[in-house]
Amino acid sequence: MLYLCRHGDTPWSSERRLAGSRTDLDLTAAGEATARRVGERLRGIAFARVVCSTMLRARRTAALAGFADATIDPRLREMDFGDHEGKTIAEIRAQLPGFAYLKDGCRNGESAADVGARADAVLADLGGDGNTLVFAHSVVIRVMTARYLGLPPERGRNFYAAPGAIAILGWDVVDDAPSVQAWGLG
Repeated sequence: MLYLCRHGDTPWSSERRLAGSRTDLDLTAAGEATARRVGERLRGIAFARVVCSTMLRARRTAALAGFADATIDPRLREMDFGDHEGKTIAEIRAQLPGFAYLKDGCRNGESAADVGARADAVLADLGGDGNTLVFAHSVVIRVMTARYLGLPPERGRNFYAAPGAIAILGWDVVDDAPSVQAWGLG
């Protein structure tokens, strides 16, 4: 099974402000509490591999959840929002009505295809026996899920990952297909 965990809340989470790969925010007190709950939720599950984004908010979530020894993988960093970094969705849509980063990409940043290529590379390296736990970011988790299911990276738009949420991806033996085993556990 592949367990995907989004980091806890940052100061920008509640504002819906885009914190991508250019802004290395720490967790809020609430985000720290969420990270500890993630650890409680995962207690008792054996993981063959634990990997984590390079970014502070993901590393702190992993550490507070009890996985400080996670292997750091720079491919798990959040999407580069380019010129939209630090802006709220409302601010961006005032200039670009209907904007969605996985649909439109980010000027001077990444597109869904860019994040998808990173997700594909990570997924290819995570094969093997045993459970794998990933600590990462909203967009990366959503795109990884889409790619795991064989969908285009833009379809990551169809998944929502709240701070501290856990998704479990696996294999449906009846339909012989990749599947979402659980979503949004917290």
